[in-house]
Amino acid sequence: MTKEQFIADIRAGIPDTLPEVQAYDPNINHAPKRKEILTDEEKKLALRNALRYFPKKFHATLAPEFAKELETYGRIYMYRFRPTYEMYARPIDEYPHNSQQAAAIMMMIQNNLDKAVAQHPHELITYGGNGAVFQNWAQYRLVMKYLSEMTDEQTLVMYSGHPLGLFPSHKNAPRVVVTNGMVIPNYSKQDDWERFNALGVSQYGQMTAGSYMYIGPQGIVHGTTITVLNAARKVGGDNMKLFVTAGLGGMSGAQPKAGNIAGVVSVTAEINPLAARKRYDQGWVDELHENLDELIPAIRKAVEEKRVVSMAYVGNVVDLWERLAEENIRVDLGSDQTSLHNPWAGGYYPVGVSLEESKRMMAEEPEKFKEKVQESLRRQVAAINKLTANGMYFFDYGNAFLLESSRAGADIMGENSKFRYPSYVQDIMGPMFFDYGFGPFRWVCTSGDPKDLETTDRIAAEVLEDLRKVSTPDIVGQMDDNIHWIKEAGKNKLVVGSQARILYADSEGRTKIALAFNEAIKRGEISRPIVLGRDHHDVSGTDSPFRETSNIYDGSQFCADMAVQNVIGDSFRGATWVSIHNGGGVGWGEVMNGGFGMVIDGGEDSERHIRQMLLWDVNNGISRRSWARNEGSMDAIKREMERTPGLCVTMPNLVDDDIINEAYK
Repeated sequence: MTKEQFIADIRAGIPDTLPEVQAYDPNINHAPKRKEILTDEEKKLALRNALRYFPKKFHATLAPEFAKELETYGRIYMYRFRPTYEMYARPIDEYPHNSQQAAAIMMMIQNNLDKAVAQHPHELITYGGNGAVFQNWAQYRLVMKYLSEMTDEQTLVMYSGHPLGLFPSHKNAPRVVVTNGMVIPNYSKQDDWERFNALGVSQYGQMTAGSYMYIGPQGIVHGTTITVLNAARKVGGDNMKLFVTAGLGGMSGAQPKAGNIAGVVSVTAEINPLAARKRYDQGWVDELHENLDELIPAIRKAVEEKRVVSMAYVGNVVDLWERLAEENIRVDLGSDQTSLHNPWAGGYYPVGVSLEESKRMMAEEPEKFKEKVQESLRRQVAAINKLTANGMYFFDYGNAFLLESSRAGADIMGENSKFRYPSYVQDIMGPMFFDYGFGPFRWVCTSGDPKDLETTDRIAAEVLEDLRKVSTPDIVGQMDDNIHWIKEAGKNKLVVGSQARILYADSEGRTKIALAFNEAIKRGEISRPIVLGRDHHDVSGTDSPFRETSNIYDGSQFCADMAVQNVIGDSFRGATWVSIHNGGGVGWGEVMNGGFGMVIDGGEDSERHIRQMLLWDVNNGISRRSWARNEGSMDAIKREMERTPGLCVTMPNLVDDDIINEAYK
């Protein structure tokens, strides 16, 4: 397709003539069939809802086609309308646009749907088994058309993938406002979600998928690397040799790369051969193993040789855990990164059941499949418990492993009705990073030029090294880890899709890096605008009692004020787009996620937005964590108040335990 044809296709939106039916591509990793959840009347409603995107002249043709999709896949994806052009992040100037900010968003959307990036690209799912950018291809086409037309005096409103429309606003307003899955709480159970999604009225936006901020597996690599490095310090540092985990598809394949960067032997189980092969072909995992009899000696040999290597086991993780326990192999560090926020629809596959049989069972025999999953979790926990008894440090990576294991009746509970194992946030990320404002700051070079990315890496490293000279002792280690990361980032070839980078930084670091980028764009040192953003797995944007806010102990870990306030505050301080999601990471109904994107172009408006918005985006969370009496946050926000005129945060007064105990004698 020529550039002109691409532009015409974008501008057309819903085409005037029906595109040809496209063959189902078996070489693409497709989403599993969803279970049948709708009544006969609801199926008619789902079809009526789908057809409202199209003129009446198409209805007779499309109605049986969409009905068949609903029957076959459990959803109406509108495959016929999937674009025939290649899906990837093009340089910003290649998109038809009246607003440069809108063009940047178009680039980010296409990156999220790139087959090299997305888990199920033809079903518009980026990662996590159900983290969707849109519900169907009509929504994609309409959104791209709207973005190509909009000006800086308009805002596009997005309801769970559906473009409600373009509305007049002003240049300092967000260009796009996204909501995903905002279901009334009493109707926010698993089956409710399945039903509303099948009806075409709501979707699970995951985190960075639904806010168009996903930058491929690199995003989670840094978090996993930091976690592994600090977990290693907890269990003996240089003596750590073997790290075992699971999930190469839904959670991006970060673990092998993180294991290599951390200097350990890593073994990651993945039941889907397509997902495992994809990560191997991308160079994200060094070795593929399909047989435990061959894998176990390979593990022993690599550990003995102290060789840094990442291995993928193409099979069920429970078989791996049980074999490791049976063979009495010393595992130093263990985790689980399967997408257990989505346990019944492809996020976890039970032991003893093949991949294909699992896909059939979850759609046709959902109750039996649920039983198999819970049985599998009980076995998995039993094997993990044996290995931890022999010295393994195990943690939940925050994808609902502990939660779903407890619901399955596994031996996962410890004293005082608490989980036997910590969330990685409780032990590592929360007290060492989030409490001090360190989190996954990220940027994307809209030029698509690797040279621009190299320039940003250099600038970021220089800024951090300057800040390191005046850092207080409590954050020096974090600074050192991140300086090392950014200096090594280029060598580790982390880019998949857009020319993007992630770096853990605090409020001061993010602001100074962004301002330095803005100046470099102004000077022409960076050729085109940059998109700033973050993961939702951060200081401020996410309320999640089993993940991001699991180290909040004042009772507010179940309250979502922070995430909602974060999005509202970002929206009037300069964000280019904002998003709020019911769900992400640990699942629908378990978390509230807020996100943003900001385009900077070297101008004065960009400088003002950086100074105002990034300060709020981080310190909202530090302030909440400080009020929860988290020591690191109390120190961090005091330092910020000294730096920032006009910032005045309510501080907690600490009470002696004897006073409390005396009151309740």
